Amino acid sequence: MRPNNRKSDDLRAITLDTRFNRYAEGSCLVKCGHTHVLCTATIEDGVPPFLRNTGKGWVTAEYGMLPRSTHTRSQREAAKGKQSGRTQEIQRLIGRSLRAVVDLKALGERQVVVDCDVIQADGGTRTASITGGYVALALAFKKMQSSGLIKQSPLTDSIAAISCGIVDGKPVLDLEYVEDSAADADANFVLTGKGNIVEIQATAEGKVFKQEQFDHLLLLARKGITELTEMQKTAIANA
Repeated sequence: MRPNNRKSDDLRAITLDTRFNRYAEGSCLVKCGHTHVLCTATIEDGVPPFLRNTGKGWVTAEYGMLPRSTHTRSQREAAKGKQSGRTQEIQRLIGRSLRAVVDLKALGERQVVVDCDVIQADGGTRTASITGGYVALALAFKKMQSSGLIKQSPLTDSIAAISCGIVDGKPVLDLEYVEDSAADADANFVLTGKGNIVEIQATAEGKVFKQEQFDHLLLLARKGITELTEMQKTAIANA
């Protein structure tokens, strides 16, 4: 059996707490098993220079892991004076994913910054950040509507992400760290609520995998993201 006696197509226990931060325009503490990420959305007037006077807005993301989010303390990247390549790659992924479901013209010349801070890591921090980041973003847009800043939400769809992998020769959904570190292959799937593909990151870890195995991973991802999408809808409606 997998950790916590999960079946191959079972998600970890997941919660989306939308009342975690009282100051941000939108917030969500997402817990995927032992992976916990705080996502907050902040609305700012103005846009980056390349978008000025275009009438379009912007959505971007920042990602970071707290010093004791893992078994040993890691130094804050701010103390090092620069972000790691991994951090930059992940926050760009989050930003791309969220922008994929936003009508930037409808947002107007405003920027929304989604901060994703990993409190505790046990695999899947980037996918949890996208899933929770979407909820925080949707709540920020909801607040903009209620305050009269925009007439309707700029969202064109929902978005969520999940990891899948081949462990001991078997495709499984939503890997914990102990599985991820031993996987023959692992992949991150970013899909919209309507089932459209935004991004797929898939890597063989020292052992190639077959087309039919990848197809199985995609089916698992679709099942998981369908479940996550329903959780997102409920969390946003109840916020």
